[in-house]
Amino acid sequence: MSRAEQPSRRTVLAAAVAAAVVSGTGQATAATEAGGARRAAAGGAPARPVDYRSWTTYSDWRAGAGKGARAVAGARPGVVVGVPDGTTEYTDPHTGTTATWEYATWTSPAHRLRVPATEAIASWNAHTPAGTWLQVELRGTYTDGTDTPWYVMGRWAAGDRDIKRTSVDGQTDGRSTVWTDTFAIDDATTGLRLTSYRLRLTLYRRPGTGLTPTVWRLGAMGSDIPDRFTVPASTPGLAQELIVPRYSQELHLGQYPEYDNGGEAWCSPTSSQMIIEYWGGRPTPEQLAWVDPAYADPQVDQAARATYDYQYQGCGNWPFNAAYAATYQDLQGVVTRLGSLTDLETLIAAGIPAITSQSFLSSELTGAGYGTSGHLMTVIGFTADGDVIANDPNSATDEAVRRVYDRREWENIWLRTKRYNAAGKVVSGTGGICYLYFPAHPSERRRKALAAAGVR
Repeated sequence: MSRAEQPSRRTVLAAAVAAAVVSGTGQATAATEAGGARRAAAGGAPARPVDYRSWTTYSDWRAGAGKGARAVAGARPGVVVGVPDGTTEYTDPHTGTTATWEYATWTSPAHRLRVPATEAIASWNAHTPAGTWLQVELRGTYTDGTDTPWYVMGRWAAGDRDIKRTSVDGQTDGRSTVWTDTFAIDDATTGLRLTSYRLRLTLYRRPGTGLTPTVWRLGAMGSDIPDRFTVPASTPGLAQELIVPRYSQELHLGQYPEYDNGGEAWCSPTSSQMIIEYWGGRPTPEQLAWVDPAYADPQVDQAARATYDYQYQGCGNWPFNAAYAATYQDLQGVVTRLGSLTDLETLIAAGIPAITSQSFLSSELTGAGYGTSGHLMTVIGFTADGDVIANDPNSATDEAVRRVYDRREWENIWLRTKRYNAAGKVVSGTGGICYLYFPAHPSERRRKALAAAGVR
């Protein structure tokens, strides 16, 4: 995030989608909101316009179609390379290096969305030892019965020695497009939606080795959030604060500018590191050895490097952050959408903080002191009045990271899908996007809270 109200790459891309939905006057949005309200009143719309589905169990992995991949049981069931299906060459677009890789594939069964979707975001949790990497693809079926292409949702490795982890630009069939990490219908006003999808994993390793990626969780969130400039206010229901480490991205200004211009734009990895450490995860001395020892909080530098998307040229790729969190022992990470602050209260009550994405003018969030076209912060609790307690990494010091924001203001800037920028132009909002990190084996109370938020 930058201090100024400047468009991020994600906002520029999303604005192209928004332009197809909303006129400069906002009349199309008003009509969509009214239509959504009528459907809800008539009982025609589901209560939660979000459907997150994941594959995590041994039976889940067995239900997929493997070519060279096999399911493995154990404390964390997953899918690995068995007998490779073949070899292929991959030329890394960011280094120009061409290498030969053995590969195996696993394809999920088709998942029919409970909510025909305008957007879908995949996320995954995996171990990729040196010499291995993976690719995640999505193919969907439209409401007219035709299929999308296989869209690449990410090429990923925990490290950056073998390949440069990357999203893939330029993917479209004229009706839908992948914007960095998000599949989106190009013109939602046509009524076209995604009704189902399959996910395909391709697992790569250097020929002749016994190494393999292991994928423990693979899923995707489909959603059809009503276009809206404002959202209904929720009623406060919890006063609780979790003790989460505080890290400022601002302490890292100018450090390692090759990773998205240094700390100025590191809100996402800084937020991720806070919650990783809340759950007890810490990088090893070996992982931190590359960081200048004069730098405070070197684990934030490590998080930035480990989440950097070489195509997006930033650390804000949502699935890459969730995947990074899951590189720590016994942690899982997902990307989903929530519907209200009540959902967040349920998670906080069970001890689960959340990372949320929002954009706003400086006048729209009292006490923030800045405006942003896209910023991540960590919600850690609620005051007795229901206001939001957030660890906001856009703070001058670690000590200043804890903030209290007005409940109504904060809820609206997080959940809306449309807003006016400083120039008075209609641009997109994130519609309740969040990252959730939680133990690989959560307690019963935490499982119930996650299930209430649509995550299983």
